[in-house]
Amino acid sequence: EIKGIKKDFFLQKLPLNNGKKLKIFFVNHHLSHASSFFVSNFKEASVITVDAFGENQCVGFYSGKKNHVKKIFQQNFPHSLGSFYSTFTEFCGFKPKSEEWKLMGASAYGKKSLYQKKIDKLIKLEKDGKFFLDLKYFNHYMFHRPGYVNKNLEDLLGLKKNKLNQDLKKEYFDIAFAAQKTFEKIYLNLIKNIYKKNKSKNLVLAGGAALNCVANGKVLSNSNFKNIFVPPFPDDSGAGLGAALFVNSLISKKNSQIQFKHNYLGPSFTNNEILKVMKKFKLKHELIKNIFDSASESIVKGKIIGWFQGSLEFGDRALGNRSILADPRNKLMKDKINRFIKYRENFRPFAPAILEEKAKEYFENYQESFFMEKTLHIKSIKKRLIPSVTHVDGSGRLQTVSKNSNPSFYNLIKSFYEKTGIPVLLNTSFNVQGEPIVCSVEDAIKNFYLSGLDELYIGNYKIKK
Repeated sequence: EIKGIKKDFFLQKLPLNNGKKLKIFFVNHHLSHASSFFVSNFKEASVITVDAFGENQCVGFYSGKKNHVKKIFQQNFPHSLGSFYSTFTEFCGFKPKSEEWKLMGASAYGKKSLYQKKIDKLIKLEKDGKFFLDLKYFNHYMFHRPGYVNKNLEDLLGLKKNKLNQDLKKEYFDIAFAAQKTFEKIYLNLIKNIYKKNKSKNLVLAGGAALNCVANGKVLSNSNFKNIFVPPFPDDSGAGLGAALFVNSLISKKNSQIQFKHNYLGPSFTNNEILKVMKKFKLKHELIKNIFDSASESIVKGKIIGWFQGSLEFGDRALGNRSILADPRNKLMKDKINRFIKYRENFRPFAPAILEEKAKEYFENYQESFFMEKTLHIKSIKKRLIPSVTHVDGSGRLQTVSKNSNPSFYNLIKSFYEKTGIPVLLNTSFNVQGEPIVCSVEDAIKNFYLSGLDELYIGNYKIKK
């Protein structure tokens, strides 16, 4: 018999052949997300988790203090913000529960329209933070029906859902814009209400909805919070780590807080290991003494490079170890990379990776964004200097680059800055659409030769085509 099954976690002891018992902890999905608190470096904080659903829960409010996370509110399925956003992801012709970031990118190309009022009417906000969807217009809770979009929603909007991967017309960009605004209205209302229930100045955001960096960038200016932490793995990719962090808090009550300085936690490769692979495939290569000077010079000359250094990032964003890099000053660079290297939609933006000490000069109401978790507006006088990383609405999903957390990437940007006066590089993940970020040396070489990259800097070696 399993006791405490109704709790957010329970312990089962499994008998082994040697007479001992193996302890197995089962941790609630949202509690796993909320346990990101333990790597936030906050001693106390409010924690909010928002996603499609986990078990029957869609939203959770928690209070984090030292070695403990306590739930203070939850909202259950089917009134789900994640499913709301997935519905409009599908409506615009993207894959739901997979390509929500495309909807977010497309929203910047839309404008306020009649769709805004129609989509706003699909939700009802309560004063205590709860929200309700008008379920007549949604399919996500009716498991016998395929997909997310139903005929009622199409009739309401006066438009059929876009076909998968079909180019977007103006109407769909406007729908993406409206869906993003309604998402933000719900999201910020939740954040406003968790502050009322747990008056900390620190906030941890987790769950798949915390990948919406456009909304994250608006939290501090639209709430009473002073500090915000979003882990680089807020979605289900980090749920296993969250569960482990929670169990650690039970076992090691005096030392639950984990010092979390970076997320470069994956495999790394020595120059000798890289050399063996290059010799195996008989690749022409050049040993570079100063890769920062050489790579920055290539970027200044207009080349698009693959940058493979150190340990692989853990999370959805490439943060300078498995990156494709280019000159942000070249206004044609965005379209060139989308078309010839990433093979993806032309509306998709790229991130400005900027030296930590220069970031305030380039971004309005600057906030640190070490994991590329926030989108902020670029100052008007700077937009013309970095057109290829300035989104159509004047924003940028920035990455703050610290010398302490990634000295290699920092030194490369600094070298580019010394040559150009611009402390920014265009950064995007080292992969092509539909494939994961490269992990191994073989992955990097394959992607290099299958794309339009000009050069590959891998360890202290340079490969050219």
